[in-house]
Amino acid sequence: MAWAREDLPGWARRHRWFLGVLGLGTLLRLVTVLGYRPALWFPDSYTYVVTAMRPRPDLVRPAGYSMFLRLFEAFHSFGLVVTVQHLLGLLTGVMVYVTVLRRGGRAWAAVLACVPVLLDAYQIELEHLLVSDSLFTFLLVAAVCLAMRRPLTARASAALGLLLAAATLTRTIGLPLIAVFALFLLAYGMRRAGAAAESTAEAMAESKGTVRPGRVVAAIVLPFLVTALVPVAAYAGWFYAAHQRFGIIGSNGVFLYARTMSFADCAVMDPPADLAVLCDPRPPAARPVSQEYIWDAASPLVRLPGITFTKETDTLAGRFASLAIRSQPLEYLRTTLTELGRSFTPGRPVYPDADTYGYYRFPATVPPPPGRYPALVGKEFARRYEQGSLTVRIAEPLAGWMRGYQRVAWLPGAALLAVLLVPPAAWAARRMTAARREPGTPAPGGWLLGWTTAWALLLVPAATAQFDYRYTLPAVPLACLAAALAVTQSATHAARRAATQTATRAAAPVSEGRHEGA
Repeated sequence: MAWAREDLPGWARRHRWFLGVLGLGTLLRLVTVLGYRPALWFPDSYTYVVTAMRPRPDLVRPAGYSMFLRLFEAFHSFGLVVTVQHLLGLLTGVMVYVTVLRRGGRAWAAVLACVPVLLDAYQIELEHLLVSDSLFTFLLVAAVCLAMRRPLTARASAALGLLLAAATLTRTIGLPLIAVFALFLLAYGMRRAGAAAESTAEAMAESKGTVRPGRVVAAIVLPFLVTALVPVAAYAGWFYAAHQRFGIIGSNGVFLYARTMSFADCAVMDPPADLAVLCDPRPPAARPVSQEYIWDAASPLVRLPGITFTKETDTLAGRFASLAIRSQPLEYLRTTLTELGRSFTPGRPVYPDADTYGYYRFPATVPPPPGRYPALVGKEFARRYEQGSLTVRIAEPLAGWMRGYQRVAWLPGAALLAVLLVPPAAWAARRMTAARREPGTPAPGGWLLGWTTAWALLLVPAATAQFDYRYTLPAVPLACLAAALAVTQSATHAARRAATQTATRAAAPVSEGRHEGA
């Protein structure tokens, strides 16, 4: 203990810049908690509360976040829930910082990597909303950081699978990421098997044994697949028991239909009669944003009998979307790239509409009560959860400080694109240098998993739903982590090359002298 007390000042000096950023991020979150009580609401919040209070798989959203809400139901405080979400945001920044340092990164790069998640005003506001994104971001960043630990054991691989399963049951975008992580683990296992075979070749030859690469790979990949897929399969079984449908949600066809209405032209598609009822005669430029085709009463889909997410309606919508994509693949690609490009706009234009955009800003006045029927039902469950008033209490001047801070402290989309371009640029520069001066081609370093995951988080919503500002925020810490690791790897490579050249020059006179003496 005496050693720990003596070393604490030195530790604090070494990490003073990070501690300063972390302290500022903590202060901003404290001001938010005191300025907006008990929490801020989003239209999805009420559905989450209904599932938390009446556990049953929802047709639109998986129940992971609802079970997170249920963990704190006994405290009857949404204020406690968002406080925990703020703590998860702080822990996300800590994980990014620690991972960069553990991978040999420079302290300045580690600090810069965690600044957006700790200090971005929109990130802090999202943590104060009763939505799943903060929990999902924490789980996914934890999974990426765990995957970067070395050596990666079977136990760590199993824990990685549990994190991905929890993330998938929090937001369905986690499902394709299971495949991304599985490929990463497969590549890691093959490299590890190759290294083990090479290092033990002589010993194994003497004992007439052989190295079995398949066993080494299986020890890494199989625990991940089991712990990732079994919980998802169990949830799918629960979903089937509740709705007699396979899957973890029942709205994939509806959302993809809404996505394709940004370009679908029935004159080109020539749909059969049962699909023609979903056509919109207006030209794409005159149509509303995609989400209106899910919720607006004037939508061809919403006008069909029954609720929007019945099995029959979702199947019909999925068939229409599939036909639209097959008939107009280039238009689908163009609109997907357009939606993806909205993630990188220099400013922050209003999109998809003023109401949705407004939910991501700290309000100056008390938000109005919900208007949609599902939200009205959810409001009654929320009152049971809180056992008190749900009206947002805005405390000035604290709330005003956060509104002013939000006007200046956020990561522009163009800056996010620049961060995402850093890893491939650093790798390309290192590869060119290695090609000129050293044999062999360097492989991408530890940044590749975080970088790929960040791009997947941006691309999948653009391809299957539409762009939304809240969808970009989970990609930010992963993009920053990848950039910090890529810069670190390039700097380390340059330092090693310089050291090698210096050692070579220093040894040259000695070699020449020995040659002359001989």
